[in-house]
Amino acid sequence: MRVDSIEFGGATELISRWLPEFDAVRGGARARTVCAANVHMVMEAWDDASYRALVNRADLVLPDGQPMVWALRALGMPQRRRVRVSPDLLLRLFAEAERRGYSVGLYGGGDETLPVFKSVLAERFPCLRVGFAYAPPFRPLTPEEDEQVIGRIAASGVQLLLVGLGCPKQERWMDDHRDRLSCVMMGVGAAFDLLGGRTKEAPRWTRDIGLEWAYRLMQEPRRLWRRHAKHDPRFVALLAWQVARRGSKRRSPDCR
Repeated sequence: MRVDSIEFGGATELISRWLPEFDAVRGGARARTVCAANVHMVMEAWDDASYRALVNRADLVLPDGQPMVWALRALGMPQRRRVRVSPDLLLRLFAEAERRGYSVGLYGGGDETLPVFKSVLAERFPCLRVGFAYAPPFRPLTPEEDEQVIGRIAASGVQLLLVGLGCPKQERWMDDHRDRLSCVMMGVGAAFDLLGGRTKEAPRWTRDIGLEWAYRLMQEPRRLWRRHAKHDPRFVALLAWQVARRGSKRRSPDCR
């Protein structure tokens, strides 16, 4: 699975440069998609070729998790730090959207979480335009419902649409709708819960040494333990195999 070697400043600049492409007056531009890569996403991509393909055709795949930084370094990429989407990158993008008058849309969260998140945004960014907000039900939408929601998003003229459905659902949703929308779509996982105060942010020291997952696991053990038990050991083993294979190829003699 592709993970782009890009730093925080470069990611902020690139996404900010894309937003004017989706001026509500001009419209018409095909949506861009941004994925936030972590161990969960990598292993979902390993297990499912169709999911791997849609992540690989995204416009930007950010190294969101600290293990992504370690993996990129091990594979020879000069990655210094992770691009932490929530809250760091989102707060920077909210400030940029407020300054330049861009409209933001919210798709995901729950009926209780989304209003709280909107109120937090209104308090921290009083001039930020939130043109669309919708918490979908915990079931697949009917084709008619989906058409109505897409029509509302398109009519709102949002330039940045945050999709918080969780991995892998949010990446599939973005890929399915990228030809029908004109905006930057970004998969943000549990960002609505985090920024809305439903879940607590991990202490910085855990983030710096790659243990944020452990902090989150302690907060939500019943929801997360199966994911970590299934994915984490395989990720470590497969990355070690990939690094070893890369080193073996480097040592192979040139027999031309």
